[in-house]
Amino acid sequence: MRLGVLDIGSNTVHLLLVDAHPGARPVPYASHKRRLSLVQFLDDDGNINDTGQHELVEFVLEAWEFAAKHKADDLLAFCTSAIREATNGAAVLARVKHETTVTLRELSGSEEASMTFFAVRRWYGWGAGPILNLDIGGGSFEMALGQDELPELAMSVPLGASRLTRDWLPKDPPSAKSIKELRRYIRSTLKPAVRKFEKLGRPNLVAGTSKTFRSLARIAGAAPSAAGPYVKRELLALDLGLWAQRISAMEVGDRLHLPGVSEARAPQVLAGALVAEAALEMFEFDSLVTCPWALREGLILRRLDQLVFEGPVDAAPHVAEQPPARLQSPEKAS
Repeated sequence: MRLGVLDIGSNTVHLLLVDAHPGARPVPYASHKRRLSLVQFLDDDGNINDTGQHELVEFVLEAWEFAAKHKADDLLAFCTSAIREATNGAAVLARVKHETTVTLRELSGSEEASMTFFAVRRWYGWGAGPILNLDIGGGSFEMALGQDELPELAMSVPLGASRLTRDWLPKDPPSAKSIKELRRYIRSTLKPAVRKFEKLGRPNLVAGTSKTFRSLARIAGAAPSAAGPYVKRELLALDLGLWAQRISAMEVGDRLHLPGVSEARAPQVLAGALVAEAALEMFEFDSLVTCPWALREGLILRRLDQLVFEGPVDAAPHVAEQPPARLQSPEKAS
């Protein structure tokens, strides 16, 4: 069967289609994504403004049409911190439902961390023993630890790379004072969370998911994505510290010349490096490995497990039915 996962993140909106069945690994079939930083559309009261909402609705319609064109049997649609923490998040979800008929499920921070951990566990297997997984998103930073398929503890803190860049590093390049203040804020935010994890014992493996960790590992010398998903990619704390110092002196334009850094990620790679550096230091680990599976894969695998008991699914209504007419942009409507 063909499953689709529509991921409304803080930096990008992404539809991934995979071919899979219970007991098999999901094989990517096609994807459709767009850079859409919803946190950039927040007003002073924390609301996603009308322009941001319109961009979101337009992409959901695109994703729906893409899924229908490629004959998806089921579509999982979810959103994370960008909408979860917006003051008008509920109203945004209602508008998307009304104008597209697609229901976006709002994942809590702990659910997001748990489903990402679930994917990491499936990737590394039982032989990995207790795993600590770290995930740096655009709006939040998730941590999860456990020795089973689902973690014993899963937490989310507001330390996303895009959020921190917007709030703490407005200048290009950032000032030494702003970096120092951000380092202090990251550590003070992480400290109570790390204390809770310490009670669970020390993991055998520390994994890093998300594009931020993959970019940082690539900057530090890890194999490029073209080498395939089965190549081990390690990020050393020592290398991370050195590169954090170098990136802090670079303008955004210069960061584009670093391996693995896209135009979308260049502004926030420093904030991501500072979070990663603080996390490894405070959890007292010298390195981590990057995992190619993360939240989307976790949700797909969980859905496949459900099908073992539920049987085949009917096509999702928002895939099988004719999509609503595309909305006019505010400019055209006027």
